[in-house]
Amino acid sequence: MNFLTSLALFLQIAVQGGTPLLFGTLGAIMNERVGHLNLGVEGMMMFGACMGYWAALKTDNAAIAILVAGLAGMLCALIYAVLTVTFRTNHTVTGLVTTIFGTGLANFIGKPLSTQALPRSFTEQLAAVKVPVLSEIPVIGKMFFEQSIYVHIGILCAILLYIYMKKTTIGLKMRMIGENPAAADASGINITLYKYVHILLGGFLSGLGGAYLTLVYVPVWKESVTGGQGWIAVALVIFSTWSPIKAIFGAYFFGMLRGLGFKLQNVAIPLIGTVPSQFLDMVPYVVTILALVFMTLRKKKENQGPAALGLPYFREDR
Repeated sequence: MNFLTSLALFLQIAVQGGTPLLFGTLGAIMNERVGHLNLGVEGMMMFGACMGYWAALKTDNAAIAILVAGLAGMLCALIYAVLTVTFRTNHTVTGLVTTIFGTGLANFIGKPLSTQALPRSFTEQLAAVKVPVLSEIPVIGKMFFEQSIYVHIGILCAILLYIYMKKTTIGLKMRMIGENPAAADASGINITLYKYVHILLGGFLSGLGGAYLTLVYVPVWKESVTGGQGWIAVALVIFSTWSPIKAIFGAYFFGMLRGLGFKLQNVAIPLIGTVPSQFLDMVPYVVTILALVFMTLRKKKENQGPAALGLPYFREDR
């Protein structure tokens, strides 16, 4: 296998590993753009992964399984929204509770699913497909045009969310709520409606990210299948400076780190020997911490989050 072929295969794996992170990051961006710091992404991804796998076993239909996974993530988001928007609870605590709830419920419901494998008739529906001509482009072809349609859906969602945020009036109102909800309220924007809609859509995307793991990437159900990827997604929001387009590159970069761990598992390094797999598993999380420190030190205004992020809105305080 020559260098270009090895590189193309590695980048293909990086894109696959970054896809669930991309969905989770996009969901978190939608939440944070309306001023809600949602630490429940991990729980939403877990519940989406579980219910998507359950639906796949019951229906043998990829479209239904993906829809059910998104709705499962949306259900967790609804609980979070009711608590933080209607009852104005603390965003951080509520997000942590959402993660505990989603993870616990997914592991409980998914316990009998671990002994059941997806039929081949289902996995073929989401298998990698070669795009004629484009898949033959060196390196890039295999990276982007020899993937499951699920990967392409993730990229499309990021592009559409960017256009929505930057080029539409509704997207402008969404960002305005995250920056100054009092001013948005005074201008006639329905704050509660906007918050609910975007939190629920963010949960839907997070559920899709979890389902990618159990429907395409693994594809099996096992306890705590997300393995902390929801937490990385929350950090990636800062790393991508709340931009859906930058989130694509950030997610694939961290997917590359995960792929690097698989690549180096049995490679002996001079003076060190074979690197322990546990250390390789730590790499994405260590880089996440370093990235957060780096982004925090940068004081540029465009790198800062929404001004009202994490602050409950009381209309009476206007």
